[in-house]
Amino acid sequence: MSVLAILIISVFCVNIVCILTMIFVERKKPHTIVSWFIVLNFLPIIGFLIYGIVGSGLSYKTKKMLKKKRLYAKSYEDFVKEQKQLFTSRNISKEELKYLDLMLFNLNNSNSSYLKNNSVRVFLNGEDKILALKKDLLRAKHSINILYYIFADDEVGREVMDILIQKAKEGVKVKLLFDSVGCLKTPRKFFKQLVVAGGEIAEFFPLLFGFRLFNFKANYRNHKKIVVIDGRIGYTGGINIRDDHMGRSRRLSPWRDTHIRIVGNAVHDLQIAFFNDWRYCKNISSSMNNLISEGYFPRLGDFGDVGCQIITSGPDLPNQPIKESLLKMILSAKDKIYIQTPYFIPDESMLSALKIAKMSGVDIKIMIPSKPDKKFVYAATLSFIKDLIPTGIEFYRYDGFLHAKSIIIDDKVVSIGSCNFDNRSFALNFEISAFLFNAEFVDQNLNYFLVDLSHCAKVENSFFKRKFIFNKFSQVFVRLFAPLL
Repeated sequence: MSVLAILIISVFCVNIVCILTMIFVERKKPHTIVSWFIVLNFLPIIGFLIYGIVGSGLSYKTKKMLKKKRLYAKSYEDFVKEQKQLFTSRNISKEELKYLDLMLFNLNNSNSSYLKNNSVRVFLNGEDKILALKKDLLRAKHSINILYYIFADDEVGREVMDILIQKAKEGVKVKLLFDSVGCLKTPRKFFKQLVVAGGEIAEFFPLLFGFRLFNFKANYRNHKKIVVIDGRIGYTGGINIRDDHMGRSRRLSPWRDTHIRIVGNAVHDLQIAFFNDWRYCKNISSSMNNLISEGYFPRLGDFGDVGCQIITSGPDLPNQPIKESLLKMILSAKDKIYIQTPYFIPDESMLSALKIAKMSGVDIKIMIPSKPDKKFVYAATLSFIKDLIPTGIEFYRYDGFLHAKSIIIDDKVVSIGSCNFDNRSFALNFEISAFLFNAEFVDQNLNYFLVDLSHCAKVENSFFKRKFIFNKFSQVFVRLFAPLL
């Protein structure tokens, strides 16, 4: 038997083992298996290497550790049970009755408590957000917990790091958690200077033996953005710590994003989300009661009238809480659905939900960027848009790079967080979203959306007719890999 024949048989056997592993061990969904089947067979050997680095599922050991990271103490579980009984008995206000079904769904589906009395400020760009964040960090007295997908060693990154170092030297408890893939270009010595100052750092799914090309969990990224200061002020949304997120990159300027600052009871759930990941990365077992005694969960008063549910999702969970909550929002809409996302790659369930809503008479407007940061993903986005335009769903291209991740339903609720409208965010990444309930707050965000529309061009069928043959081919081809993007 020739060497070539042996090689072909070996590649075939390896591919069969990979496919069987996806089916019986990792239990991937059929459309994902089909996409990987194409990669493995059209890119022999290289396809296997790609699968080994970014496609293989979480190991049994990793899954076991992730299951242990949940912080729900008995007192928190009792509080959630009380809320379920409260909503079941309909002992709620007339305003809350409008979105009772969604609140109950989030409570039952993801144990996400509904917390009132919050004040929420919205930031529409990185410069405003970072200015407010730096002021809050400088006022910190007890603790700073910070988690970012990207924390770069650039101008804005150094500004924030200098403040963290300063506060650590003053005796404030500073904990910084960063994602391995998101911070691939950031030197690890940049973070270690915080440790020298007295702070703590942790890396989510760190590199294998320190080699940047060897991270067999690279497909699973902690895409969250969380800051909690003194247990009283919280930040979350889409803006990372990097210069281009401040709009300082000519190629992707203007950069439009959405981030929020929360003061109120919902900050406690942001704190829980942070410590869930922190405990996993540091492999520690601090209970909720210990953290309460250490001052991480101070008593909070009445700061506003925005209700909030914080929902996290990730491959460590048996379901997809954020995606399922968004599905519930879309299917419950009566009047309008307004979506802003940098990447629009819906799966079949999302496509069906949007079509059903549109056929029910709901006004659906979806906004994407006109300047893509990832052309491969953008091609897939355009292929889905081309198919949906005939349904009457309206698409708009923002004049710049749109990185906001927000969804508005009627006058009831707005979702703002780190989660994009794609399979990667719904199924592969660790994400966080805030579901915010308040008529005035929703109206405020509706106005932001309408202002953005004035900076958009509507996508018509003629847009696709102008495309070159290569562009049309690439859109169809890239769509084959949509479940992996």
